[in-house]
Amino acid sequence: MRVVVAWSSGKDSAYALHVLKQRTRFEVVGLLTTLNAARRRVSMHGVREEVLEVQAKAAGLPLHKVLLPEPCTDEDYRAAMAAAIARLEEEGVQGIAFGDIFLEDVRKYREAQLSGTRLVPVFPLWGRSTAELASEMLGCGIEAVITCVDTGKLPGQLAGNRYDQGFITALPPRVDPCGENGEFHTVVVAGPMFTRALDVIVRGTVTFDQFVYADVVIAERGGPEPPERERCRPAP
Repeated sequence: MRVVVAWSSGKDSAYALHVLKQRTRFEVVGLLTTLNAARRRVSMHGVREEVLEVQAKAAGLPLHKVLLPEPCTDEDYRAAMAAAIARLEEEGVQGIAFGDIFLEDVRKYREAQLSGTRLVPVFPLWGRSTAELASEMLGCGIEAVITCVDTGKLPGQLAGNRYDQGFITALPPRVDPCGENGEFHTVVVAGPMFTRALDVIVRGTVTFDQFVYADVVIAERGGPEPPERERCRPAP
């Protein structure tokens, strides 16, 4: 089955890509991402378009961008996705894989979105223990940075930190270790799905409503070294 991965830029979609590559019945042929057309950032995660593009190159996959207006109504979203799905069908894509784990309403929405099309929804991580998944992600070499924090659930100063065992261990019991309830979002900078690691810098944070976003950028080659605390190089 020829599939594209619904790519949020974060750890769950990255691990879904990794899992699918281990399954011979799937051929991953691209990444599908929604972006805020005005801000040129990945929806929800707030990741810059240029970081997204470097991820796609590291994954060796074409990137399909779905541009969403600001503000974006449900009707706007449905129209943009319908156009994207039509293009994928023309290219012979047979399914879209999602990194969702246990939110039934989200899964039903995805399935309804693809109902009546030739594309099949695929959920390679569905039903797994998020604690086990978090451990597997770190164990297989995934490295990520926290790009968004919901301050109603976690301290805003965690934005820009690494997603590692220390971060997971310190989470309050009510917070899912994969952030499946929207407590936090990530951007992946290294892992087995990439041919090379991304060298990134956290340039600061910005607050919108109750969310704190870390501004993650690609490090400039040959430029001055930023303070060590700002660097998010993958561990050697």
